[in-house]
Amino acid sequence: MKIVIAIDSFKGSLTSMEAGRAIRDGIRRVLPETEIIVKPLADGGEGTTEALVEGLGGELIRAKVHGPLDSPVQASYGVLADKRTAVMEMAAAAGIILAGKDLRPEKATTYGVGEMIRDAVERGCRSFIIGIGGSATNDGGIGMLTALGYEFLDENGEPAGIGGEAPGRVASIRTEKAMPELKECSFRIACDVTNPLCGPNGATYIYGPQKGVTDGMRDDMDRAMARYADVTRRCLGTDFAEYEGAGAAGGLGFAFLSYLNADLQPGIELVLEAVDMESAMEGADLVFTGEGRLDHQTAMGKAPVGIARLAKKHGAKVVALAGSVIEGAEQCNEEGIDAYFSVLRRIMTLDQAMEPETARQNIAGTTEQLIRLLASAES
Repeated sequence: MKIVIAIDSFKGSLTSMEAGRAIRDGIRRVLPETEIIVKPLADGGEGTTEALVEGLGGELIRAKVHGPLDSPVQASYGVLADKRTAVMEMAAAAGIILAGKDLRPEKATTYGVGEMIRDAVERGCRSFIIGIGGSATNDGGIGMLTALGYEFLDENGEPAGIGGEAPGRVASIRTEKAMPELKECSFRIACDVTNPLCGPNGATYIYGPQKGVTDGMRDDMDRAMARYADVTRRCLGTDFAEYEGAGAAGGLGFAFLSYLNADLQPGIELVLEAVDMESAMEGADLVFTGEGRLDHQTAMGKAPVGIARLAKKHGAKVVALAGSVIEGAEQCNEEGIDAYFSVLRRIMTLDQAMEPETARQNIAGTTEQLIRLLASAES
């Protein structure tokens, strides 16, 4: 029997690989000689950097960069074992969590994201995997690009700025001082939204309010973004304003597409490709997946469902484990998960359940009993 394990993190408790190794331990208690492959799993959002660094080998790098507003932050990103691949989450430098209650979309900037990229490039990285969810910004990526050496000038030839006010001030763009190494770099961007840059379904209208964009600011900021797109088209000859995902992260998707020739992919697809999950699934008989909480949102394309669909392509049975199972989780059965189980084995508080050692014991113990059932059914 060949078993593949690819389970998302139990946030606040176990990483993806820690949860996966707990499942492996439970299997080994019953089938010590069985072939088992443990792969990291994430969906391109929070936790993706840690999952890929731990699962694929590498190290976490800390860099002092500009936060979304005035204060510097210590941002972490990963460099994988090949020393050429960097894994990042834009939220580490420009996330809405970093802004807290101080939401100022006209000032918030992605400059720190560019500083992270610059730091990785200077370390020799040329391949980038970047998740762009959870932003506090609506600057069209001008902050990030400025940190990389692009110049955005107003009508007087002065810098247009690096925050949310910058798109409306841009009159010309100069690329001569952009890092020359960027031409050697490839960017794969985890992006799960399909919004264009501008208009009623664009970055400002749809996502601006959660970042502090008021009704009085919205129209002006959207027009400013359209102006920025027009200047970009005139100066660079690229036209991505209507492209799906251009409006992601306050227009950061547009910046990656227009200036860095990036490839935008659904987060789960990007991660599965990065960890070569397809090869791992070949010949698999049983696949374990799951996450901290299984519910109807899981069935809407989250990481465990991505694993289930790939497993079914290879004819494997799929079991999902979760800390809790919420009403609506039954929809997961329709998306390829054959059966799912909560790992809780006795009544306990949430804090007790999330204690790492308790979570490991619960996962391993539940897995052991499932494997004993399957083994007895086959004998």
